[in-house]
Amino acid sequence: MKLPFVEKVKARKEAAREKKAKEQFKRLYIATHPIDFSNITEFRNDAFPEAARRAGSTGQTLSWRSNAKKRDREITAAQAEMCAKWVPDGYYIAPGLLSLEKLERTWRAYEAALAEGAITVAPESLGPDDCYPGRRLDPHLQVAVRELQHDPKILEITDLLFGRKTLPFQTIIGHKGISQNPHSDAIHMTTYPLGYLIANWIAFEDVHPDSGPLEFYPRSHKLIPPLLSGELSIPPLAFKNGTPVYSDLYEPQIRRHIEAMKLEPRFFLAKAGDGLFWHANLIHGGSPRKDLRLSRKALVCHYFAGVVTYHDLSGNPSRLHRNGMYAPPVVDQP
Repeated sequence: MKLPFVEKVKARKEAAREKKAKEQFKRLYIATHPIDFSNITEFRNDAFPEAARRAGSTGQTLSWRSNAKKRDREITAAQAEMCAKWVPDGYYIAPGLLSLEKLERTWRAYEAALAEGAITVAPESLGPDDCYPGRRLDPHLQVAVRELQHDPKILEITDLLFGRKTLPFQTIIGHKGISQNPHSDAIHMTTYPLGYLIANWIAFEDVHPDSGPLEFYPRSHKLIPPLLSGELSIPPLAFKNGTPVYSDLYEPQIRRHIEAMKLEPRFFLAKAGDGLFWHANLIHGGSPRKDLRLSRKALVCHYFAGVVTYHDLSGNPSRLHRNGMYAPPVVDQP
């Protein structure tokens, strides 16, 4: 039976739209299975193809590629060694990554913005000895933190470990440790395909063992599967509706995996200017602050690489898509 003329026209337009969308998707993203975003009502991991559940960016292909580049003199022996460590361990420590002068300039700008009221943070005092304010999300949208976020030394490492250009995204700055329970970044800042996010933690000062150092679990990105909403049976819209699914379902499950695998944390007792890079699924957190008088000034930066970016826990697309789902900005701007 032949379709009426009007329906034929509609079908041709829809086919043309789908073709254009797929071409645009392939041009922007590395995923092998194009996604029709108009069919996604909530951005959760289980809304994407099965390929989304296979973590990337740490596979042996990175080691093979880095070895080939070393052989062809495209990268140095030190860079090849960095890639070889990144694959099994899921982290990389860069001593003396940033100069003290650059750190001091950035911190002065942040303190000035606080003093002038240009930005505000919650007090979050844990006792009479705790005189430090809480953390600030995305200071790079308002103050001079962008200089560190886009530092060429940092981007050289993130680009190398992904094997492609990376896009700076979120930042968090703070005066003190936060005693945060172990978690991975994947449930907060999720990618399709999985695994294409890397975090960088920068110390503004030497970290004292009693200040609540960052803790992380080497190799946990491979030993513990990405635990996301679908795997944890978190109902749609649960987080948005205020259900305590993160503390009730996610964190206990992470703790059970750590105990089952008998994983031991490593503590990042950084010197000022040191940087720690970790894979999206590496388990990490903030150890308890034993001395509330001690500060632990630090900046965390996150970077994506050629992927669809969203927040699995909340079910929202990331702000990188705020200019249109198929047109993330080249630079993360306010």
